[in-house]
Amino acid sequence: MVTFLEPEKIIEQIDLKQDWHSAEFGCGQGGFTIELARALPKGIIYALDIQEEPLSALLGRAKVEGLSNIKTIQCNLEEPNGSTLQDNSLDLVLVTNILFQSDKKEQMLKEAKRILKPGGEIVVVDWKKDSPFGPEDGRVGLEEIEKLMRLKLNIKLIKEIKADTYHWSAIFKKE
Repeated sequence: MVTFLEPEKIIEQIDLKQDWHSAEFGCGQGGFTIELARALPKGIIYALDIQEEPLSALLGRAKVEGLSNIKTIQCNLEEPNGSTLQDNSLDLVLVTNILFQSDKKEQMLKEAKRILKPGGEIVVVDWKKDSPFGPEDGRVGLEEIEKLMRLKLNIKLIKEIKADTYHWSAIFKKE
């Protein structure tokens, strides 16, 4: 059966605490950010994107839905300290459908590690290399990301989670 990416189904597979502070890298109009805001009513969710327009649309949607725990940051996640967030300040970082767009995947994941507390988690969702849909260039598989995380960033794969027919997803943990 063919399935399509549903942010709420990814979020359901993460063992969240209601007061977690989290971020979504490359949030666009915030499908995952909105679901995180619902799941973390006592937390703060930082929505990070390089473009202003989707961030404005996200804030409008959050207001309509009565979600006041979302903060947007326009930034370049491929730069050192690009998120502008403090070191060791978040419990969770979502890196959703953005790695395929980046020539600086390692730098982006380094930034996620920098802002995570020890014991914090990074959830990566991206296009499968063999997907007949989606972007053709820049795709990266779980094996490649797991190796980069383990060998260069000292971050461990905790578990692979179900995404959809065309995406892979996994949870990694900062020690």
